[in-house]
Amino acid sequence: MTTADPGIDPLLGLRAPQDPDCDVFLTGTVFLDIVFTGLDSAPVRGTESWARGMGSSPGGVANMATALARLGLHTSLAAAFGDDHYGEYCWDALEHGEGIDLSMSRTVPGWHSPVTVSMAYEGERTMVSHGHEAPAASVAPGRTFPKCPPRARAAVASLTPGRSEPWVAGAARDGAMIFADVGWDETGRWDLDALPDLGHCLAFLPNAEEAMRYTRTDCPRAAAHALAERVPLAVVTLGADGAYAVDRATGTAAEVPAIAVEALDPTGAGDVFVAGFVTGTLADWPLADRLAFAGLTAALSVQEFGGSLSAPGWAEIAAWWQQVRTYADQDPAALERYAFLEELLPATSRAWPLRRAVPTIGFRQ
Repeated sequence: MTTADPGIDPLLGLRAPQDPDCDVFLTGTVFLDIVFTGLDSAPVRGTESWARGMGSSPGGVANMATALARLGLHTSLAAAFGDDHYGEYCWDALEHGEGIDLSMSRTVPGWHSPVTVSMAYEGERTMVSHGHEAPAASVAPGRTFPKCPPRARAAVASLTPGRSEPWVAGAARDGAMIFADVGWDETGRWDLDALPDLGHCLAFLPNAEEAMRYTRTDCPRAAAHALAERVPLAVVTLGADGAYAVDRATGTAAEVPAIAVEALDPTGAGDVFVAGFVTGTLADWPLADRLAFAGLTAALSVQEFGGSLSAPGWAEIAAWWQQVRTYADQDPAALERYAFLEELLPATSRAWPLRRAVPTIGFRQ
């Protein structure tokens, strides 16, 4: 199995012959994302707006899969792909452009790709999506998936109130570390007991608003401590204020501020954060280093357009590390927070070794 950057393996010193081939398994819906950037303001009803930039890329669960692969993790994705040009483009971009294992995925005859149009302006985004649920049993014909996912070091799940995914329990029984995020609770109940798969999770990574609603607290840090009573590792993202985490096993709490950047498009930043945190956890880094790395990768991603297209790899991280140390007004203490990356990063920035997803459907290489 190849990855998007075979030159950097964050787990190199930890790998053993008996380990699973797959580092991270995930499943979900792949969208075709069409992103408009360079809008001065939100579109006005009854008028036509022109964007200064546009790109297309695989989106949805592909954002996180790409982020994981670009950080050197062997990534397996189980998803349904549309039987159209959009689906063909997404499959090619993920398998050949990013080195993601799609052996658990399949193209569904007669089913069209879900599509999201995203408009980025003023550091925010507005999205319009369309799609139909893929037919039942459309992934991996002849297999028992999703009950039996491939053996993996870790798996990423998206929890839904009132619903349990059988593959999560199966992956946990096989020894996978389960990392989970969650979306907005449309029921308004915000009941942790309505998330049955939470009991299988090593780590739970909600944002501040979600964490406070689920724990009935008015402080995201208090929410993280409350969540740590339910999962071994609670991580609460604080937006522009960074992230806060509590490790129940060690009693350690850590907080890392966000990196100030000029945001072009926040699409997929949360997925990139999770990918960075998963990478640091599998590499057995200290909790604060994991938070810092996750925040750094997310910050680098919002400076580019598109979800999967903007996910940084080690080349981009190395380029940032070289550049940030040249700033005359750089706070040495703040810079020291990322010194742990020195041993991992290449000595000089270099061209990406494999082609990446081309940010348009029309051109051919």
